[in-house]
Amino acid sequence: MSRTPLHWLFPLLSAFLLLGVMEARADDKNLPQKNWPQWRGPLGTGAAPQADPPVEWSETKNIRWKVALPGKGHSTPIVWGDRIFLTTAIPYGEMLPPKHSTAPGTHDGVPVTQRHEFIVLAVDRRDGKILWQKSVLKKLPHEGGHYTASLASNSAVTDGEHVYAFFGTHGLYCLDMTGKVIWQKQFSEMQTKHGHGESASPVLHGDMVYVNWDHDGPCFVAAYDKRTGQQSWKVDRDEETSWSSPIMIENDGQPLLIVAGTNRVRAYDPATGKVIWECGGLSSNIVATPVAAEGMLYAGSSYEKKAFLAIRLDRAKGDITGTDRIAWTRSRGTPYVPSPLLYGDSLYYLTHYQGILTRVEAVTGVDKPGAMRLGSMGNIYASPVAGGGRVYVTDLDGKTIVVSHEDPPKVLAINILDDEFAASAAIVGKELFLRGKSYLYCIAE
Repeated sequence: MSRTPLHWLFPLLSAFLLLGVMEARADDKNLPQKNWPQWRGPLGTGAAPQADPPVEWSETKNIRWKVALPGKGHSTPIVWGDRIFLTTAIPYGEMLPPKHSTAPGTHDGVPVTQRHEFIVLAVDRRDGKILWQKSVLKKLPHEGGHYTASLASNSAVTDGEHVYAFFGTHGLYCLDMTGKVIWQKQFSEMQTKHGHGESASPVLHGDMVYVNWDHDGPCFVAAYDKRTGQQSWKVDRDEETSWSSPIMIENDGQPLLIVAGTNRVRAYDPATGKVIWECGGLSSNIVATPVAAEGMLYAGSSYEKKAFLAIRLDRAKGDITGTDRIAWTRSRGTPYVPSPLLYGDSLYYLTHYQGILTRVEAVTGVDKPGAMRLGSMGNIYASPVAGGGRVYVTDLDGKTIVVSHEDPPKVLAINILDDEFAASAAIVGKELFLRGKSYLYCIAE
């Protein structure tokens, strides 16, 4: 990998005084942000502008509680009121002959050796007590996934009345707040590229829940009535495997369902599934979920080529590839697994899944101040989050670096826990929730 030119360097200091807090967009202040109801938070950008989580923690400092979690899952904790919801997959029963993925080019995969129980959990936000643990399916999975993946990587979503848990091949489930299954939807088996597993999360809008089904087979995006599970519409997609989640945005009063893919980033009418606009230019193996605000959409990828697109939503119609609707592009240091973070007027993204963080002015793409190396941070699968004028980046080895959202930024702390983190954090109020391989942590002063 070629080294990204560093426009500024971070001294690896344990803490600095925060010199100033940059406010988020003014219109964010009036939005309800008491919850973290979905993958990438209340705004769908990874940011919680009204939150103020701790700067420093360790196993003996600022841990309000931690609770052991059964099974394995990389889904982000979602938070509504005093409840936290997660998904997990628990192996059970006799050991079976290893069942390997049959996908072409399979590598770094983990075979299935046991049946699994697919679980939705509710945790009390106040003390970490598991309130209920609902088994929605027991099955022998058809493939395991990459050694860094899990069978429960799709994050749930909630509207405060129901929780919608998506396990891809293993179904979409609507549960009430007591854990009762209201309806379920079963699908065929996904055949993921290289047998690396599944992870796209659903998104809610109005009375519909939307699912992206991109794999190495017939692909589609579909809408289901959130009350009954009845399919409202389903549109085929000319795509291949992706792990990117759909997002809902609004432009000039028009809601748009955005789904990134190898061939096109597409904007759908969420009422009908009609494609409003589409844009090519990303790589294959799309993992990062786009972010959007202030009339702009940002989508990035990094596999056989590096690509980042900033799209002007105003007057975007039809095929906008190469038109003036593309505000700026980048072909270096682009994200692969972690999704970008949009915080205030800044766009943050990691190089591939490594410890180089870039910050640019979102509207123009100008370095502000550009790329920085995050010291010993590496193997970053969790997406960065932000709150309280700070950015939080967590790696697989248990480290979280906290960076001030100021100019120039400063390292405020490097915090270490005795766990492994692939799930992205959730921030609500003065609390930060980290879901590790073994534990769920509530970090609070």
